[in-house]
Amino acid sequence: MSTIENYEKIAGNLKIETRPFIDGKYVEPIDGQSFEKINPATGEIIANVAKCNEKDVQKAVDAARKSFNSGVWSKCSPEERKESLLKLAELIRTNSEEMSVLESLDSGKTITDCLNEVGGEVPNFFQWYGELIDKTFGKVVPTGQDVSSFIVKEPIGVVGLVVPWNFPLLMAAWKAAPALAAGCSIILKPAEQSPLTAIKLAELAKEAGIPDGVFNVITGFGDTGEAIGRHSDIDAVSFTGSTEVGALFMRYSGESNLKTIGLEMGGKSPFIVLDDADINDDLIENAAMSAYWNGGQNCSANMRQIIHEKVKDDFLHKVLEKTKSLKVGNPLDPTSDMGSMISEDHFNTVNGYIQKGIDEGASLLHGGVATGSSKGSFVYPTLFDNLKEDMTISKEEIFGPVLGVLPVQSMEKALETANNSNYGLHATVFTQDVDKAFSMAKNLRCGTVSVNGFSEGDIKTPFGGYKQSGSLSRDNGTEALDQYLQIKTIWFTLK
Repeated sequence: MSTIENYEKIAGNLKIETRPFIDGKYVEPIDGQSFEKINPATGEIIANVAKCNEKDVQKAVDAARKSFNSGVWSKCSPEERKESLLKLAELIRTNSEEMSVLESLDSGKTITDCLNEVGGEVPNFFQWYGELIDKTFGKVVPTGQDVSSFIVKEPIGVVGLVVPWNFPLLMAAWKAAPALAAGCSIILKPAEQSPLTAIKLAELAKEAGIPDGVFNVITGFGDTGEAIGRHSDIDAVSFTGSTEVGALFMRYSGESNLKTIGLEMGGKSPFIVLDDADINDDLIENAAMSAYWNGGQNCSANMRQIIHEKVKDDFLHKVLEKTKSLKVGNPLDPTSDMGSMISEDHFNTVNGYIQKGIDEGASLLHGGVATGSSKGSFVYPTLFDNLKEDMTISKEEIFGPVLGVLPVQSMEKALETANNSNYGLHATVFTQDVDKAFSMAKNLRCGTVSVNGFSEGDIKTPFGGYKQSGSLSRDNGTEALDQYLQIKTIWFTLK
């Protein structure tokens, strides 16, 4: 970790690429359109980024299909793909400080979070899946002497990867690493709010030896994503974002070529504290981090905190003190705990939810509706007490730093309240009773349950959701490869 002065110096010297990357090179958008990319922490224009459309998507699909059909990547040896992904991981590490500053400017995320993600997690994903390539095997089917049968997995083809703005490069790595490891050719579309590090990643992929046409990046808005979703020569789409847009991708598939759609979407994840929990500093740190990390702009954020009334007063006192201690400020300052919201529009959305909480009778203990200014879209950590299950802020995904406490009288009521949601992405449970922990973990309807600590797991564990939080596909772990592979049975009749 360096100083704010060093990061501002790096920011001042950045050479920012803004063009799409197609068939191994940066190209101008076909219609020559662009949009202003704003630094959400300052309101200043960073760059003018290419605004692609269906014509650019077609160009990228043509390049991806040509590369896939040629076999230059899809049929090369596992060792060749492995070597390129491992090299890409090292190139990301080498460029991590510059890319972290770029991501901080682009998204308003703190430089501390960006360094941890870009310098640590992102290259680890390319390394992990690179090392996995030559360690996956098919199956030989038990048969009689007159038959031999095999089950093999093959790359699905050309895939669209549509990623969100809250973890721009990390979400790109979550999808690109396993898709490339599987042998697919990819078209990566970053969110229009945070496209810059994905554009840079394409350059590093080429330097790592990934062949032309295999790694393409398209920038643009929802119409560009729709063009990917509807394209009949794209074999699969993996999407992370809102439930509403995820539903659109299902429609696009149904109205085009019935392509495979992998979805990881929204959440309203509970943080459950049972009556026997020790309300210590570790629990409070986890409670605050689960709600306020990344400014609450996290699909698995635990903002709905379900606390047994026996321990609620102690919990509330301590979490209030922790909330008051958090520093909101310049994202390039390593001492900042929270940066800005991603945009002025999202700033207004989060403020609208805070006002809704006040209007519907929740008790505001800290924070509140922020006053906007030309200096950035900052919302301060906000704490509510006495939420009820039917309140808007208890049901809807806020995607901002808003922690709400719902008191309950029993473990059974905690479980009922936690499952009373359209979402099912994540849950955290604190208890000292192993039987209660296992009972809650088994009965919570969500994709990840973390006990006695807030965690999404790690690279080895699949991540995704139940209900309106996702489809059967998963990111991370060996399970992530399944989105990008076809299963083939080969049956030999022997004579």
